[in-house]
Amino acid sequence: MKLLWKLHSGLPREGPGSDEATKRVLSLLPQRRFTRILDVGCGPGMQTLCLARCLAGNIVAVDNHQPYLDVLASNAKAEHFESRVETLNASMDALPFDDGTFDLIWSEGAIYCMGFEQGLNLWRRLLTANGIVVVSELTWLSSNPPEESRRFWKRNYPAMESLEGNTKLVAGSGYELLATYLLPSKAWFRDYYDPLERRIDLFSEKYGRDAALLAELNAAREEIDLFRRYHNVYGYVFYAMQRGLLPEAKGTP
Repeated sequence: MKLLWKLHSGLPREGPGSDEATKRVLSLLPQRRFTRILDVGCGPGMQTLCLARCLAGNIVAVDNHQPYLDVLASNAKAEHFESRVETLNASMDALPFDDGTFDLIWSEGAIYCMGFEQGLNLWRRLLTANGIVVVSELTWLSSNPPEESRRFWKRNYPAMESLEGNTKLVAGSGYELLATYLLPSKAWFRDYYDPLERRIDLFSEKYGRDAALLAELNAAREEIDLFRRYHNVYGYVFYAMQRGLLPEAKGTP
């Protein structure tokens, strides 16, 4: 397990994404001043720093792996954001905040850890009355994906939904969908897959006699190769949502 953490340590990101994508999604939100922002599953915080550059509010960045938080804290200090970026080691399904604390919740590539619908339901109480949540979620882009890709994701993320399916979950969880944005395929590679693949090559040479680790490395390589072949079949979609009424409350006097 320590070697697997080492495999990922020092990568720019812990999942697909880019500053350009983060800024693009921010441009799709209603133009308002966000004063209290929560970044859930922040990892080493590349998107956290992008949010800090683009927004004037205070940010709480949450992850349950302290080394990632240490990297973020160091980088935030280097950019003079230490007064606005706070790190917190906590679980995303037990966030220690009062109701209505945040006017913007952001989470890139992390909500899958607890499930899209469950995350939306649990985080909703943390938002102000008209607060906004933005998440990127792995999403089927084809109604009939090739069998190889279907088998892989059934094994690794069986809860993956289509855009239509996630849109229904958004409404059922008490949100108004404001916008969606498909992460460009190039944003999977520059800061994530490309450096990860180089690390996989190095680890394969160094630890090739460790059968268990080699199996993990091969699984990571399989994921990268799969996306090269099927990037038009699935991808990360950003969902920007505003807190609204729960379905059962609509129409209530």
